[in-house]
Amino acid sequence: MKKFFKLTLAVALLFIGATSANAQKFGRVDLAAIIPNMPEYKEALTNLEALGKELSQQLEQMQVEFNNKMVDYEKNYNTYNDSVRKMKETELRDMQERLQGMQQIAQQDIQKKETELMTPIYEKADEAVKAVAKEGGYIAIFSTAGDNAGSAGLAYFDPNQLTNITDAVAKKLGVTVTAPAK
Repeated sequence: MKKFFKLTLAVALLFIGATSANAQKFGRVDLAAIIPNMPEYKEALTNLEALGKELSQQLEQMQVEFNNKMVDYEKNYNTYNDSVRKMKETELRDMQERLQGMQQIAQQDIQKKETELMTPIYEKADEAVKAVAKEGGYIAIFSTAGDNAGSAGLAYFDPNQLTNITDAVAKKLGVTVTAPAK
């Protein structure tokens, strides 16, 4: 639905621009080329790598401990009576579950930290796009690469320069818009 809206808006903007007496200015931006060159981005990557390394070391320590206990269990299996064997198996199973849980938590922590660090960077880039668009008198800026939105699309538009056709489209479809179109 979001892509459909973007595509519809883009076509509408192009149509308006083609029929307008005034030449409308459209632009494009490749944020995927800009963002990796921002100092904040490089700092964020360094922080993410440090967190990843720290969590990886913790997981590795847990894995080594589990492997050592497993080797000990296998080595001494025949010497254990049934109750000790069951206790050791339960201990190994619990350790394995903790290890798997820690892996999931580590992935979540990295994703959370990435969002925390990258969101302000994307917001700063977005604000720069808006500022350049307004300074240059652009009514729309298209994102031309797989930037933070994940695909090409509309990066900025000036709603005051566009004619709202919501009511006309609703009338054409025979529906009533309950909220007033802005």
